[in-house]
Amino acid sequence: PTVEFYSEELLASAKEFSDVAIFCIGRSGGEGADLPNDMYAVIHGTYNLENTVATPASVNNYHYTEAVYWNNSQQYDDFDEGMHYLELSNTERKVLEMIAENFDNIIVLVNANNAMELGFVDEIPQVKAVILAPGTGTYGMTALGEILNGTVNPSGRTADTYVKDLTASPTWNNFGHNGFENDERVTALRAEIAAADPSYEGTIGFVNYAEGIYVGYKFYETAAEEGLITYEDAVQYPFGYGLSYTTFTQEITNFEVADDMINMTVTVTNTGSVAGRDVVEVYFTPPYTNGGIEKASVNLVDFEKTVVLEPEGKQPITFSIPLEDLAAYDSEEIKVAGGGYILEAGEYKVSVRSDSHTVIDEESFTVDADVVYSEGRSSDMVAATNQFPYASGNVTYLSRADGFANYAEATAAPTEEMHMMDDETYERIREGSAAGYDPTVYQNASDTMPTQGASNGLTVADLAGAAYDDERWEALIDQMTPEEMISLINVGGWQTVAVDSIGKVQTSDCDGPAGLSNFITGNYGTAYPVEVLMAQTWSKDLANQMGLNMSEEYKAANNFGWYGPAMNTHRNAFAGRNFEYFSEDGVLAGKFALAEVEGAAVNGVYAYIKHFALNDQETDRCSFLMTYSNEQAIREIYLKPFEIVIKGFDDTKSGIAVMSSFNFIGPVASCENPDLLKTVLRDEWGFRGMVITDYNGSYGYMHSDAAIRNGNDLMLGFNMFPTNALDGTNATVVKNMRNACHNILYTIANSGYYRVSGYNSEAGGAMVVADTSSGLDIMTSLFQKINLIGGLCLLAIWLIVMIRWFAKKRKAAAAE
Repeated sequence: PTVEFYSEELLASAKEFSDVAIFCIGRSGGEGADLPNDMYAVIHGTYNLENTVATPASVNNYHYTEAVYWNNSQQYDDFDEGMHYLELSNTERKVLEMIAENFDNIIVLVNANNAMELGFVDEIPQVKAVILAPGTGTYGMTALGEILNGTVNPSGRTADTYVKDLTASPTWNNFGHNGFENDERVTALRAEIAAADPSYEGTIGFVNYAEGIYVGYKFYETAAEEGLITYEDAVQYPFGYGLSYTTFTQEITNFEVADDMINMTVTVTNTGSVAGRDVVEVYFTPPYTNGGIEKASVNLVDFEKTVVLEPEGKQPITFSIPLEDLAAYDSEEIKVAGGGYILEAGEYKVSVRSDSHTVIDEESFTVDADVVYSEGRSSDMVAATNQFPYASGNVTYLSRADGFANYAEATAAPTEEMHMMDDETYERIREGSAAGYDPTVYQNASDTMPTQGASNGLTVADLAGAAYDDERWEALIDQMTPEEMISLINVGGWQTVAVDSIGKVQTSDCDGPAGLSNFITGNYGTAYPVEVLMAQTWSKDLANQMGLNMSEEYKAANNFGWYGPAMNTHRNAFAGRNFEYFSEDGVLAGKFALAEVEGAAVNGVYAYIKHFALNDQETDRCSFLMTYSNEQAIREIYLKPFEIVIKGFDDTKSGIAVMSSFNFIGPVASCENPDLLKTVLRDEWGFRGMVITDYNGSYGYMHSDAAIRNGNDLMLGFNMFPTNALDGTNATVVKNMRNACHNILYTIANSGYYRVSGYNSEAGGAMVVADTSSGLDIMTSLFQKINLIGGLCLLAIWLIVMIRWFAKKRKAAAAE
């Protein structure tokens, strides 16, 4: 409502009710679209039109040419030229100023999943409090009253840095759509791909992660130290910031470095007058040499949350932090040939902070000589070395050298030269596309056809709990036919199929990191808060409890596959799917996700941690989106949460899976990238289990043959595209299918479908599951018989019918 709505009578009634006004602002986001950075253009129907290409209408969803906004006033635009979606609209500002004229005390409630510009808080002195309340799920908002009246003492912390000007962030010019529309050769290739695969989205684009490792607070803290920015001018609320109704002190009461470990105790004391909880945030500051290996000045390394402490109550919290967690990745081979992790000599500071910027207590120690992890860190199966040289592209990456001397160059918009594709990239893109992919190139004539259709008398239940390298897996897979393997691999949309020859039951997978949600089988559960809100609790225990509670609902629905949690990075505040991701920091995201996954595994629920990897924007995500990044940032920032989960999870007690991402890493599709899915994930980290694609819509580049050859086992689809074709008569292909089936079956056999309670059961045994096959079979048949658009239309009709049914039911209940 505009200010005209608030009559004198209405205001008088409000002031009579309370001397405090609550001003609510909200912003929405979602899958498939990023948030608009030019709202004036959206209002006037010109948003991003200059970037639109002559492609099917569906592509417009990724370019936002169809974004629509209705002004709240007929007298003026809500957003003027140059304004974006994450700042106050003109109507919101006018209403807030009107409220300030009538109330001395204002609480601002921010119901937004993306970090907004909140500078108006400092401009309007009547604003006395701000509450961050991202998507709260079904019941979360009921806590608001208890927080406001003091029954509950808030103890959350920000999971992102709130800056005063998002247009000045390092990623502003390198986010969203950048394509090769002016490259005639690429235009011809796009037409060729479209002719070969009608599902192709029509674009070939790129995004430059030019800021390197300097993401979120790691940039702002380091840039302030180097004198590039004045911190208070740039940052509104730091990462890890939050207020309480009480006060605390934190003191490092024990600190020791021995046996490659940092052992420390932090004693927290409630020095205020009411009970509350506090968060202990541990950061490290490494030594940095000008022009040497890039390092941020502040890096989160661990965190814990206290119990509820009464006034004068104390709690010691202990940390054991491996020194290797402080190592940097030397992708430029400054000191490590071939790339690798190194703990450089020098002074390291370990600090306890109330947020990323405010030091409470600090200790330091010295590493006398460089430690190069040439044999791998203790957590590695094999040593990490450079695997993604092709991912760096022709990009200038932000460097701390000489006080970020290259800041302007590195963070500028892509040059005209970048919009012209080089020959090597062109050849790799064409060979990986529907226009050029030739599976016979990868077939080895010397391979012999493996055994198939054998009668070995084994079932999947016999291998429940068996080790990954148990020789019986080969004997079990010998019983399968190529047709069964093809079906198991290609029909993975919200399910895995039954396989009669090995006694495998049909299984069901549910979508969504925030609760049980399966539109195919009709199973729905509690809608939990979005992941960014959960991360703001900074509570590993709460994350674990959420995973456990969700898994109880999954178990009750006889569904043990979970498409979540999602843990991509909040690289840019305008990413539409930030609500579904935890944070701008990989350590916070990884440790939180690990706790959730472990909670879910108690009931045998296997998580598909996603989206692996560098899937940090929605624009062009299905359209050959080449993501360019240097390997140091890939490993230290974007792979970090996945690494924490895979290395920390005990997969001998329950299954775990990974969902690959739509985007490309450099010119190689993530879902077909052996360096990502084999070398890093399996060889370096020791992952054992299945990798599933994101939705297998083909899109001109998703090939089942390439996927299983390069480490992606299951297709999240319905075997409905020519690109799903697998040659069951070729020995090389059959060998690849066997490996994929091994990974799928190992995960399923270690889930609640065959192990009654993953973390609580020592003995494996088949459990009885509900028959979900009819719903899954019907949906599979639909997708195989009609195209995807038709299927989604049917779904939309079904949703309308259900909404109307619920509306009638609610109206009838109200009448009663």
